[in-house]
Amino acid sequence: MSSNGTLHQISGAKQNSTALTEGPARAAARAMLRAVGFTRDELRKPIIGIANTWTEIGPCNAHLRELAAAVKEGVREAGGTPMEFNTVTISDGITMGTEGMKASLISREVIADSVELVARGNLFDGLVAIAGCDKNLPGTVMALARLDIPSLMLYGGSIAPGQLQGNDLTVQDVFEAIGAHAAGKLDDAGLEAVEASACPGPGACGGQFTANTMAMACEFLGISPIGLSGVPAFLPAKREASREAGRLVMQAARDGLKPSQLITRVSLENAIASVAASGGSTNAVLHFLAIAHEMGLPLTLDDFDEISSRTPLLCDLKPGGRYVARDYHAAGGSRLLARRLLEAGLIAGEAPNVTGRTLAEEAALAEESAGQEVIFPVAQAIKATGGLVVLKGNVAPEGCVVKIAGHRRLVHTGPARVFESEPEAFAAVESGRIRPHDVVVIRYEGPRGGPGMQEMLSVTAAIAGIPELSENVALLTDGRFSGATRGLMAGHVAPEAAMGGPIAAIREGDLVTFDIPNRTLSIDVAQSEIDERLQSWQAPAPRYARGVFRKYADAVSSASRGAVTH
Repeated sequence: MSSNGTLHQISGAKQNSTALTEGPARAAARAMLRAVGFTRDELRKPIIGIANTWTEIGPCNAHLRELAAAVKEGVREAGGTPMEFNTVTISDGITMGTEGMKASLISREVIADSVELVARGNLFDGLVAIAGCDKNLPGTVMALARLDIPSLMLYGGSIAPGQLQGNDLTVQDVFEAIGAHAAGKLDDAGLEAVEASACPGPGACGGQFTANTMAMACEFLGISPIGLSGVPAFLPAKREASREAGRLVMQAARDGLKPSQLITRVSLENAIASVAASGGSTNAVLHFLAIAHEMGLPLTLDDFDEISSRTPLLCDLKPGGRYVARDYHAAGGSRLLARRLLEAGLIAGEAPNVTGRTLAEEAALAEESAGQEVIFPVAQAIKATGGLVVLKGNVAPEGCVVKIAGHRRLVHTGPARVFESEPEAFAAVESGRIRPHDVVVIRYEGPRGGPGMQEMLSVTAAIAGIPELSENVALLTDGRFSGATRGLMAGHVAPEAAMGGPIAAIREGDLVTFDIPNRTLSIDVAQSEIDERLQSWQAPAPRYARGVFRKYADAVSSASRGAVTH
């Protein structure tokens, strides 16, 4: 470095790795590191781990090697030595509707565990986690929370929308086209046209689905650099944003800025408000419960309902609205949404971001594009309350989650159509056995029963693709929903069926009522009858007798606690 002052700054950031790289006793470690190309001078610098979720299986993560290279450039420019490593990822969109989908939520825990292990094993001074798909984002943030070293999560960015006959497409349109095709509303050529057009290149699914919801909310949480993380994958600016993230983590290391200073009860509430205001994915509930658990911070389902009830819906984003993540970014992005929420006193501006600025200071930098119709002022809110509600009742004593951003029905009563798995329910929809006003009940798909709490997008999208069902059928499950799900759907029903929850007592034909205004989900059956049914209930045998699925099923908590495993 050019001056003693700079050298002193850099050495001050080397808090952990000194024990790994310095002194005569560490000669063997240095020899092995030099064997892969690190020089002695590089090993004297702060060591920054680069946790990469790259894979060539799917567009969400396929471009992350290039972003990692840019992050490493930024780290080197700022005086650090980057060391890249990989972890696992499962593509929800690819595995949806198959047994492989059970691996998705389980991968969140494996990602968190593996990043934690590599970082602790190598005594990194800082860490950049690069995430691209739904479970990557919370999994890496959970690891950063455990490690509590200077770090940040960088999102790989959203995919460009597909184009067909002048309309923007996302993968949601493909799943809905499958339902329309099964119902005879779309021919083979039409389905092929949607399939071939929906996903034009790298990046995560384009609507305000789970990946984009979590990426945006982590900017409000403070652990992702606002203004950098949300740059879409396909824009040339993404490379420079990634390079700047590398510089930022070095600044965090010099300043001693740690996740425990960023992820607080206040910043969690900011993040939840952003989910509500944007009509974000119900999966955010599960993931922020888990992140709060890692930080030792109190957070419950009731907090989500309370925050959402005071937060208006401001963003017109798919799946319930018209626009995609590219449009959100172009309109002004998270800085503009933060400005809207701050002006109404709905979030706390003093919360810090890993950029080194407060949320209020970041919001002051917002640049709104002229004439945009994506992020509305509070005075012109799309709905007076946010996109998430929590229902309780004799079906879900611990609660369940409903996203109301994309539909108008607030009350629905209909006969239960009971299925013991997601494939059974999908077959019923595909064969025309579901009728208007039915309530589809899918159970034994919870965290333990699935195991893995797979998403129900195949079923919900098939229903949405059939006009006579899309606005007249409701669904409840102890499994999860994709961020692309729309319609009157209650997920995360807890306790789950495999734990003997009341959802296990529902019988074919029982009348089920969704009552959003009164926050209840119930069956028209006396409590004494429900208790009697449960007394004769027997837990099913585990679906997996060994391996990671069995290990997860034995350890996982209720969805109402974030489906954490410790």
